[in-house]
Amino acid sequence: MAEQIPKQHALGSAGLGAKPPFHPRLGDLALDLAHDAQIGVVVDVPSESSASYHLRLPGGGGDWRADSDGTTLRPVAVPVTHVTPMHRDVKYDHQAKQAVLPVTIHHEDGGISESLLILSSSQVELYRVQLEQLSLDREKALGQ
Repeated sequence: MAEQIPKQHALGSAGLGAKPPFHPRLGDLALDLAHDAQIGVVVDVPSESSASYHLRLPGGGGDWRADSDGTTLRPVAVPVTHVTPMHRDVKYDHQAKQAVLPVTIHHEDGGISESLLILSSSQVELYRVQLEQLSLDREKALGQ
């Protein structure tokens, strides 16, 4: 059976609804809208012994509590340093007219995540030409 490639969808009005609350785990960074958008490290999560999230400024210092429903908390994005292609085949979806390239995203904190780079057919052609030229330039530089 042929492998299915996820189709890229435009964000419609249905995608603009409210997001579910963020429920951080112990040690996560969270931004608290109810605390002047302060960023804190989650040092305690709601449980039988704690009715709220307990956050502390990174590096120590002031601490505060946030509601256990997570509605005022938002994730803190770790900046991306670079993206590299994974050692997997690129797939082309003829029906959607797009290619899907698996990539690894490298984050500033040393973490990595996996994602897909989706290219239109015109982008595939553009990068094919550019990579071909790059390869020729490399061969010239190596004296081949």
